[in-house]
Amino acid sequence: MKLGRFEIKALDFLLVFVPVSIVLELLHADPVWIFSASAFAIIPLAGLMGRATEHLADQLGAGLGALLNASFGNAAELIIALMALHAGLYEVVKASITGSIIGNVLLVLGLSVLVGGLKFQRQTFNRTAAGMGATLLVLSAIGLLVPAVFHFIVRGNEAAHEQELSLEIAIVLFVTYLLSLVFALHTHKHLYAAEAGHSGAETLGSAAWSKGKSLAILLAATLLVVLMSEFLVGAVKHTAEVFGMTDVFIGVILIAIIGNAAEHSTAVLMAVKNRMDLAMNIAIGSSIQISLFVAPVLVFSSYLFAQPMNLIFTTFEVVSVALAVGIVSLVAMDGETNWMEGVQLLAVYVILGMAFYFLP
Repeated sequence: MKLGRFEIKALDFLLVFVPVSIVLELLHADPVWIFSASAFAIIPLAGLMGRATEHLADQLGAGLGALLNASFGNAAELIIALMALHAGLYEVVKASITGSIIGNVLLVLGLSVLVGGLKFQRQTFNRTAAGMGATLLVLSAIGLLVPAVFHFIVRGNEAAHEQELSLEIAIVLFVTYLLSLVFALHTHKHLYAAEAGHSGAETLGSAAWSKGKSLAILLAATLLVVLMSEFLVGAVKHTAEVFGMTDVFIGVILIAIIGNAAEHSTAVLMAVKNRMDLAMNIAIGSSIQISLFVAPVLVFSSYLFAQPMNLIFTTFEVVSVALAVGIVSLVAMDGETNWMEGVQLLAVYVILGMAFYFLP
């Protein structure tokens, strides 16, 4: 419990960057400073959104609570991506989708398995539930691969209807996500029973919040994330130029880590408590939400802007997702983990990160 309270307070200290970001924006400071301050500000705000959602879930019951968790699980990433869409940074948006998928299954899960494995020689989890998550990740990889292969085959043929294909694939992914919720919350909820016995307050190591307090904090944190995301996106181009980074690297590595930082700490904390089922669900479940929920929603939302977004990712992005999904499927096969598997997941993430940095 003490570790849980420490994690929360450590993140809350970063809230000082919220007023700092606002002041820097009003003073028209160097975009690099605005980018850095808003990035640090989003981390605790995302954590507050997650904590408020957990406490609301306790108030609303298992079914509605789980649905609320699923809907708000990646709210910070979705808000950042929507702001980037509005700014026309479509490559950054698609890169952030890729980064969130590989970041969760390689960085988050890898760090959780490593830290948990250093404390416990062997940690177990529900192999069936993890296998279902891995299969859904394979589906998400197919959803990214098919538009890219189709784009390569038609090679700019205007009669190929590439945008229509992306929209229809987004619909299939979204419907599959809804059905996966039915599977997890209704028809096969016994597979996730090990996680249902723990309340959000227990998970976060804090006293329960009232429904009114949870709603107020969720609303305030969401509005501030919207504001911070606008600052962040507005400073992306200049920051990338200053540090010699591409838009793809910014999206795949930096924005993905910023949006998931609070969730990262929770997954590691659960692994330290020997609750690898929950740690696996946070890491794999978050990637599923990104690929089957957030990505389709961004495609749908893009029709409100000047140019609809497609699901045509770069070759290296598709390959990276396929490699990440492949290795996490191997880890999920036997229903147990050890620290060396965490090292392997992190090694793959570092290799991909270096390649994205040097990618032209």
